[in-house]
Amino acid sequence: MPEPSADAEGLLLKIGLILPVIGVILIVIAYWNASGSKYVADQVPMLISGGILGIGLAIIGVGLFIRFSLARLLRFWLARMVVEQQTQTDRVVEALGRIEAKLDK
Repeated sequence: MPEPSADAEGLLLKIGLILPVIGVILIVIAYWNASGSKYVADQVPMLISGGILGIGLAIIGVGLFIRFSLARLLRFWLARMVVEQQTQTDRVVEALGRIEAKLDK
């Protein structure tokens, strides 16, 4: 399994943090523009364009952030499990060596 590029992962994690912020800003701008209009026919397109785009960016950003955060966490967990398993194997081999030495006496 190839090692993931740390630069690309870091970039996507940062994008995952930035996109929800941009999405919320777009939602606020859409609300601000729509609240200044008297007519509902003018408000709806502003809310739809800014609101839906903002929600979409926020969802994509949160998805990216969760995906790469979980990937990092699971890689750390797997590496930790390998180290613990190796330590346990070393202890078992050492104990078997002591048992074998006592049986040879």
